[in-house]
Amino acid sequence: MNMQPACTCATIDSALASGEALMRRPMPPPPPDETMKLIVESEPAKITRILTAPGAGPTDPYLPWDKLRYKNPPADLTHEEWWAGIKLARRRVQRKLPLVDTDDKPFVFALPDVILRSLEEVSRDASGKITISEQVTNPATRDRYLINSLIEEAINSSQLEGASTSRVVAKEMIRTQRQPRDRDERMIYNNYQAMRMIGDLRNERLTPEMICEIHRVVTDGTLDNPNASGRFQLPDEDRVGVWNGDLLLHTPPAAETLPARIQKLCDFANGELDDAYIPPVLRAITVHFMIGYDHPFEDGNGRTARALFYWSMLNQGYWLTEYVAISPILKNAPSKYAHSYLHSEDDENDLTYFHLYQLGVLRRSITQLHEYLSKKAEEVRELQQTISGAQNLFNHRQIALLNHALKNPGSSVTAQSHMTSHNIVYETARQDLIGLENYGLLAKSKSGRSFSWKPVEDLGQRLREMNKESGAPAAQ
Repeated sequence: MNMQPACTCATIDSALASGEALMRRPMPPPPPDETMKLIVESEPAKITRILTAPGAGPTDPYLPWDKLRYKNPPADLTHEEWWAGIKLARRRVQRKLPLVDTDDKPFVFALPDVILRSLEEVSRDASGKITISEQVTNPATRDRYLINSLIEEAINSSQLEGASTSRVVAKEMIRTQRQPRDRDERMIYNNYQAMRMIGDLRNERLTPEMICEIHRVVTDGTLDNPNASGRFQLPDEDRVGVWNGDLLLHTPPAAETLPARIQKLCDFANGELDDAYIPPVLRAITVHFMIGYDHPFEDGNGRTARALFYWSMLNQGYWLTEYVAISPILKNAPSKYAHSYLHSEDDENDLTYFHLYQLGVLRRSITQLHEYLSKKAEEVRELQQTISGAQNLFNHRQIALLNHALKNPGSSVTAQSHMTSHNIVYETARQDLIGLENYGLLAKSKSGRSFSWKPVEDLGQRLREMNKESGAPAAQ
């Protein structure tokens, strides 16, 4: 049954849709043991040279064969001999995971310096142990930034798997809470709902039932076979493989093994199989990989895998991850995302390649979040300076109210509360608010028997325009 699943295959579809050439499968590595056997039989004196050749140290790049074969090998060694020495060195430092492939061989990983450095940076920046912008830590504004991140992740995760709705239309749908009009919009809407649910489930243990519920939310109303939503594939169904055109890239485990495999993955995700230490971030990335590898669903595996990555990060205390969107980066390089799966599967189940790629994506997304928040904080500071300099337009009470509105865009004020805050008479408070309303900076609404005022949605933009029209100098 030549069905197109999510995850790796959907990533390939995205590459084709964006104009990339048909993705080729990476060159499989030559078997190092066979290479070493030939050397022992023909040139035993060369063994020492192979085993001491550079390229396998903790500071060396952790390259797959598909890239190493284009590098210049050390003098008097072939690429195959160089690779054999690197592989033997890597095996000595690799750690086994309590998860296995379809042949019951364990998945493994290594901790070269580049991964240790990335883990340190992610742990520092995603768990809130450094100074975070007030927009995220302030309860009055953080929901706005959370919604922005969830929308971006929902849109791009869906577009990775073929949804063609534009970002503008998708954002309008989510913000206005209108119902989706077609399957593409439904995919994005579902992803958004699933991401909101992940936040609520962060403190729950992972179970097969939770995974199925996340899949149900992700795929509701989007599958050709609606009965496949929220359940694993069954033994009497044609197993969905991962295809690139007519080329089979991955054959997932048999359906009858899925219940046991998924239960073991849940135990791993919950930290119940830890005979040895596994860095928490690598645990989350491994969960992401294994859903793609096991491919338990007929469709929607990729979206479910990425949602479970977020669950694992939040469950392990990396709270800032909720504000980070990884799918925009994955969408911009879909073939690299696909290759990170294939390199790991083709090279003796070495998940280091997938760990490296996903750590790079996570670091970039965290950096982008901090840059975005820094930019927004600077905009707020500039607007506050603009307001403070507008003595000819506003009195000091109105300036204080506008400063508060910029930091708390969802807040509201009444004449009574404004009067109390500034110890003024009621009519003066009312005139302050009406004045700001007349400038188009506050919006009035009925609240019981009285009125309340809220900042307009584009308050910052309106203040900038007022500043330009008044000819005031730019804030320094």
